[in-house]
Amino acid sequence: MSGNELREAYLQFFSEKKGHLRLPSFSLIPKDDPTLLLIGAGMAPLKPFFTGKMKPPRTRVTTSQRCVRTGDIENVGRTARHQTYFEMLGNFSFGDYFKGEAIPWAWEFLTEVIELPKDKLWVTVYPDDEEAIAIWKAQPGFPQDHIVKLDDNFWEIGPGPCGPDSEIYIDLGEERGCGSPDCAVGCDCDRYLEIWNLVFTQYDRQEDGSYKNLAHKNIDTGCGLERLASVVQNKKTNFETDLLYPIIEYAAKTAGVTYGKDETTDISLKVIADHARSMAIMIMDGILPSNEGRGYVLRRILRRAVRHGRMLGITNKFLEGAVDAVVDIYRDARDFEELVQKAEYIKKVISIEEDRFAATLNQGIELLNGEIQTVKAAGKTELDGKIGFRLYDTFGFPWELTEEILHEHGLDLDKAGFDQAMEEQRTRARNARAENTRVAVPDLSSIDVSKLTVDPEAHEGKVVAIWKDGRLVDEIHDGEEAGIILDKTPFYAEGGGQVGDEGLLISEFGRIKAVNAKKLPDGTVYHVAYVEEGQLKVGETVRIEIDQVKKLASARNHTATHLLQAALKRVVGDQVNQAGSSVTPERLRFDFTNFEPVTPQQLADVEALVNEKILQGIDVEISQMSLEEAKAAGAMALFSEKYGDVVRVVKVPGFSMELCAGSHVKNVGQIGMFKIVSESGIASGVRRIEAITGKAALDFVQEKMGLLSQAASALKTSEEEVPSAISRLQSSAKEMESKLAQVASMQEKADAQQLVAGVQEIQGIHVIAGKANVHGMDALRELADMVIGKIESGVVVLGCVSDGKVNLVVKASKDVVKKGIHSGKIIKEAAAVVGGGGGGRPDMAQAGGKNAEDLPKAFDKAVEIIKAQIG
Repeated sequence: MSGNELREAYLQFFSEKKGHLRLPSFSLIPKDDPTLLLIGAGMAPLKPFFTGKMKPPRTRVTTSQRCVRTGDIENVGRTARHQTYFEMLGNFSFGDYFKGEAIPWAWEFLTEVIELPKDKLWVTVYPDDEEAIAIWKAQPGFPQDHIVKLDDNFWEIGPGPCGPDSEIYIDLGEERGCGSPDCAVGCDCDRYLEIWNLVFTQYDRQEDGSYKNLAHKNIDTGCGLERLASVVQNKKTNFETDLLYPIIEYAAKTAGVTYGKDETTDISLKVIADHARSMAIMIMDGILPSNEGRGYVLRRILRRAVRHGRMLGITNKFLEGAVDAVVDIYRDARDFEELVQKAEYIKKVISIEEDRFAATLNQGIELLNGEIQTVKAAGKTELDGKIGFRLYDTFGFPWELTEEILHEHGLDLDKAGFDQAMEEQRTRARNARAENTRVAVPDLSSIDVSKLTVDPEAHEGKVVAIWKDGRLVDEIHDGEEAGIILDKTPFYAEGGGQVGDEGLLISEFGRIKAVNAKKLPDGTVYHVAYVEEGQLKVGETVRIEIDQVKKLASARNHTATHLLQAALKRVVGDQVNQAGSSVTPERLRFDFTNFEPVTPQQLADVEALVNEKILQGIDVEISQMSLEEAKAAGAMALFSEKYGDVVRVVKVPGFSMELCAGSHVKNVGQIGMFKIVSESGIASGVRRIEAITGKAALDFVQEKMGLLSQAASALKTSEEEVPSAISRLQSSAKEMESKLAQVASMQEKADAQQLVAGVQEIQGIHVIAGKANVHGMDALRELADMVIGKIESGVVVLGCVSDGKVNLVVKASKDVVKKGIHSGKIIKEAAAVVGGGGGGRPDMAQAGGKNAEDLPKAFDKAVEIIKAQIG
């Protein structure tokens, strides 16, 4: 059987004989799954069916899924089985059949449909899965001793659906083995080849590590097409099957080498074959080369293939021919019609990328070889990450390619240094974009602007001009920011306080993100854009996709701004006039003249009036007329704005009429909801209101309702009773504060009495030094006043510890001050002992410190200073 026939036999067996729905392969680009960069397993696109998030089209499904994995790309070509691209045959049950069907059907397909010898087949099972063991042993002709129990045969990824699995192996013969007497299923050699894995999802793992039975058990299987083909076609490696070998033949002929004579040559031939197939399928599925994400995976694979071509002595472009070989392999295969249809497109994308890399490859290799010699001469084992980044940034070397070349010389790459250099460049790029949102416009006098049009219904446009860094250019590539002019554009250009539209410009070979649209003084609209993938050239036609969600959000906010101004004039007064505005998809900002804040009641009335108009669902009327006609009709205009002879009038009949060039909703009901979030003063006589509409307003209200619900739950009351509960809580808190103040006062008096009891006399002066049970400096000063009042004459030195910090106070009566006592000098010395400082007057001083454990020593120091002062 050929590989294509084998695929068809599998899918027909499960669809026609076993009642499965045959689905075509899903794209390599995951749909609605941000956790995946590329589809890498047969079940990956079916995850929503397994988790119950989506209902499957049928409870039995079979597919041959295109997959790409690059986790161990360095092994491609070095082993018999490693590939970046492969097909995974699978049959799946979503709560339908289970082990009793999955195992017999696998045995039937392998032994009866493709007629593999029964005595050469082995299976592994989870040791506790007696059910699977019994089913296997019951299969006709199954060798009873060909079951191996392995603890690894259990599939799970953290909490959630999981279960045992059973792998099917084929013994390829002793000549394929390692020669060890212990060689058996599970050995790393090539004798026992795993060809199919049956996963029995029957448990739900809990957070605590326990397992519960699933109400609906699932089957997930995976059978590698290339591996199965190598067995059926009796080939030693996947690369010698008809699914890959024609590409090897092409590469060998192009390089003038023979496959099978030199191991190093064979590795490069196999790398080219695998990578050519991967890149062709990736581009077929809509992936373009770029420096990020899946586009970077494609670029890395493509450039790795080019390098291995150079290692074989191929100096000219050769990958287009490899694509022809790939297309020929799949030409008559069902579900690969798109590969044939897109062949020329795929070759063009690859040709462009090959040209870009070839231009710098030799220079980069020369630089890297020189650096390798320098590293070795210095006795080092690692290349500086900044040099690795220079190879990436200047010569287009993916860091993995640099690392692979280094490994061939026994060296490593300083990946941390590379990452740091990469992040520094990204920071510079972000800052440059932030500072240069207008994209410096060059001299455009050579462009005939009379043929440029703005058409809201346009879906395509031809690229008339591109510029970057202030210079006109013919083309731009991924990662570059530029200004772009189209002959037709539906984009609204920034103006009148409203930001420009965002969207995508999609060419045959590029995907460009338009982050804003702006207008030149002559009215020409240009797009501030960033190339996400591929490239764009002058003269190319692009498909235009405006971000309609953001466009409509901006329109809601702009029409709401008109309603807001009209409502302010009605509620606050005719003195209100617009002084500025800003309209974005997220919110609106309206500045207006008014010499006093808008009261809360006025704001509530304004908001209610705007929402009343929204609920009326009035159509918005937009018309063109002369400026004089518009003024005569009562249209509001900005005093500072310059208008032409013909103006655009936006009218909400019976409520608002303004001159405006912005985008608006067709009916005010589309605004949905209007919510004022703030009102403030920004200058003398100028106020500002910020508001939101639509989903943003709904989210805002829901968030506030959520907070209200939390408050009600915390207060153990209903949402309606929250104000009353808060009032009761405040009264209770006030009463409690009063009682605590009384207790504190009583405590202070008790503390004062206790401190007085410890008075000592030094040369006729009463001295009290000790720790107080109070919190904070204010309480400490009050206690010092109380103590000095009780002894009438003397010195009081008090300290306390609050939140781990020391507070100190010294208080002296006037008579002892006359005898030489100085509180400021006493506290300065005492505070130093606790790691602090302070000072004050002779009769009163305070200080702080940080070493609470030294407070007793501070009191001793204070007494020492007091003795010295009166000595």
